Amino acid sequence: MTDSPNGNVTLTTSANGIATISFYHPAQNSLPAQLLKKLADAIDAAGNNPLTRVIVLKSEGDRTFCAGASFDELLQIKDKEAGAAFFSGFANVINACRKSPKIIIARVQGKAVGGGVGLAAAADYCLATEAASIKLSELAIGIGPFVISPAVTRKIGLPAFSQLTIRAADFQSAQWAKEKGLYNEVYADIAALDEGVAGLTNKLATYHPEALAGLKQILWEGTENWDQLLAHRAAISGELVLSEFTQQALHGFLNK
Repeated sequence: MTDSPNGNVTLTTSANGIATISFYHPAQNSLPAQLLKKLADAIDAAGNNPLTRVIVLKSEGDRTFCAGASFDELLQIKDKEAGAAFFSGFANVINACRKSPKIIIARVQGKAVGGGVGLAAAADYCLATEAASIKLSELAIGIGPFVISPAVTRKIGLPAFSQLTIRAADFQSAQWAKEKGLYNEVYADIAALDEGVAGLTNKLATYHPEALAGLKQILWEGTENWDQLLAHRAAISGELVLSEFTQQALHGFLNK
């Protein structure tokens, strides 16, 4: 792990074409705008590399997978244009996953909150540990999971999404996430998770690239309007984050 105060995103590709994209931020792997851009760029680069056979999306460390949006950065937003631009960072990452011609496997080693749930949902297949509980906390700070909702609802359905959103203060277990379809496989610990990820991706790397690309297209049928949809949702979130309610809630969370 690189101990960078601004976080980092790395992309490495193995000899057999497994591209691993890893992100890190010292604040529980939260995602400020500059990391969101680097993450989207890395997904694009891996997907467009003819040597890539499959992509692994992961975060560093052995605790939180992703805490979602950076609260510090949310407090710095002063107008709705800047707000829309920030939330568009999540939209761009989701759309990069959607448009990538390569299958994306998410490795979720710990808790996923807010946008972190969106990242897991944007992958084509997701492996997690039993510690990888999930929460959509956006309502608690005066906004909603508007940008990520199409990706999450696509995986778990509207009833489960409603529960996850309305129960904004509660974590749901990794087993709950598996039962609802967000996680495909759940492992006892990180060692077993990594073994599962390696076994799956090594198999996928041997499959016909054109067959995998065709499968990718089928998996994302019906999402062709997401460029416009997610941009619209980003604008909604970008305006809500300016409210007095949200600003006070963010300060409250940061002062805990």
